[in-house]
Amino acid sequence: MPNNKNNGNNGRTPMLGLIVVAAVFLVAILFGNRLLGLLFSAGQEEVSYHTFLTDVADDKIGEAEISDTQISYYLRTGENEKKGKLYYTNRMPDVDLTEVTNTMQENGVEFSAAPADDGSSSLLFSWIIMPLIFVFGLMLLLRIIANRSGGSGGGFGGIGGLGGIGKSRAKVYMEKETGVTFRDVAGQDEAKESLVEIIDFLHNPRKYTAIGAKLPKGALLVGSPGTGKTLLAKAVAGEAHVPFFSISGSDFVEMFVGVGASRVRDLFKEASKVAPAIIFIDEIDAIGRSRDSRFGGNDEREQTLNQLLAEIDGFDSSNGVVILAATNRPEILDKALLRAGRFDRRIIVDRPNLEGRYQTLLVHTRKIHLAEDVDLRKLAQATAGAVGADLANLVNEAALRAVRMGRHAVNQQDLLVSFETVIAGTEKKGTVLTDIEKRIVSYHEVGHALVAALKKHSQPVSKITIVPHTSGALGYTMQMPEEEKYLNSKEELIIELQTLLGGRAAEQVVFGIQTTGAANDIQRATELARKMVTQYGMSDKIGLMALATAQNEYLDGKAYMDCAQTTADDADNEVRTLLNTCYEAAKQILLDNRGLLDEIALYLLEKETITGDDLMAYVNADANRLPAGDSEVDA
Repeated sequence: MPNNKNNGNNGRTPMLGLIVVAAVFLVAILFGNRLLGLLFSAGQEEVSYHTFLTDVADDKIGEAEISDTQISYYLRTGENEKKGKLYYTNRMPDVDLTEVTNTMQENGVEFSAAPADDGSSSLLFSWIIMPLIFVFGLMLLLRIIANRSGGSGGGFGGIGGLGGIGKSRAKVYMEKETGVTFRDVAGQDEAKESLVEIIDFLHNPRKYTAIGAKLPKGALLVGSPGTGKTLLAKAVAGEAHVPFFSISGSDFVEMFVGVGASRVRDLFKEASKVAPAIIFIDEIDAIGRSRDSRFGGNDEREQTLNQLLAEIDGFDSSNGVVILAATNRPEILDKALLRAGRFDRRIIVDRPNLEGRYQTLLVHTRKIHLAEDVDLRKLAQATAGAVGADLANLVNEAALRAVRMGRHAVNQQDLLVSFETVIAGTEKKGTVLTDIEKRIVSYHEVGHALVAALKKHSQPVSKITIVPHTSGALGYTMQMPEEEKYLNSKEELIIELQTLLGGRAAEQVVFGIQTTGAANDIQRATELARKMVTQYGMSDKIGLMALATAQNEYLDGKAYMDCAQTTADDADNEVRTLLNTCYEAAKQILLDNRGLLDEIALYLLEKETITGDDLMAYVNADANRLPAGDSEVDA
């Protein structure tokens, strides 16, 4: 049922309509005759009176018509030519045209007097055009008033407003027109299970109502960008076999107050007519943002949200209308929108795990020609944290690379190179480093890799390169986890900090300098150390106290400090101490293994890119040269 309680601008909108109608009348009165004159003078050209006299003297005029206020004439034409453009000029007052007419008569010009003005143009304007303007303005005013009061009847402009301005813009999908089914969605088994239950309820309601179960009014899909929320909704359209109304939250918002509310009413009205049906609102945070009355007002977004809440409360779920919505910012949604009875079910569309990434890669490579050496499970293992959109992009980049290389199938190397392209960009072949710069970059990257290789519980190194890439990196060290991990111990995080700071430590140990190449390493290490102190409770001085709160969990996940200033200072000191301790530990590891550091760095300088197996061959050979029990290498 439409709810009109929140239309606080009802009084202002009719007044606005009256102003519009009055403006139309004023324009018509002031400029109506001029507009008619322009209409009737189309295809004519006005000239000066001097030009007319010159044309008469030069015997250029072929035919003329003289009235009390105007002289119109055509220029002479040949025997087979048609009349050209009609020229006209205003007649000069108190000027005798006897001499002019005598000249035209001598030249054989056909001229005549125009009939007197009977006022037909004024009658046309007064009795036809003005009433039409009045009717148009009246219909405009009535339509605005009808929209503001909740009406959506017929008449000109269609449902919901003038020219459809208040009409819902939802796209309606039937049967499998979206081209997507649950077969095309992988890695989201829990979300699919919840949605399958809703679809089954729409198809077999008696099975659920027999024990008193009710259909959930709405389900909110929540997850990071690229996890497949919209894809899941399209799959619902393909599986449901019922009308599916798809619309974005931004489609409700317009500069005209009341249009969004009108579109909400129209959307639910149309869905109720064809129930059972599903309504999907993408990016619902565009209209569902929490209402804030600090600045007062009753803006368009708030009225649209109020109308949406009223419509959700107003329909009976037994009719078979279900609302799906998607967002990646659930923390900013209005609490009234999330309460039970509106969006009864929250479906988390999370980043896929190892098996989910493998199944997703199977879906995206379904139409891709793959070589026999392709191991999608190994690629899934390397892409920890990637979402479905990332994997789709990776597969497409691999296919494009295969075409560039002149192959008819995608091999494992294409997929791995595409993965590296996503994280580091493409190689910058035009960048030429000096010899000293190449040496510094080589030692820097080997510093990372050697610290990781010599410490237990670290992720294995898979590749080291000193080839510059478009991401801005002059080189990088890639680590590939052996298994999916959901928990990390304090010891493992400290080893990760030491690995990140190993590059700067190598610069200091070998060259005694500090370069800008460690900027990203220091940033990542500081972020990790701050989380350990403020969120993970891994500081002996701070203890088990959360000093920061993560916001926008599904976007950047940045944490904001929520503590006293003195406590924040203590946290900064703890972060600094932790980083310095890990840095000194990384330096000591490299000092103890200086010969191995030089050996691997020189080999990397020669090859520019080496694998993790090459690295471990040097490390294991060095370990075999040491007395038993002196090596820290994790065999």
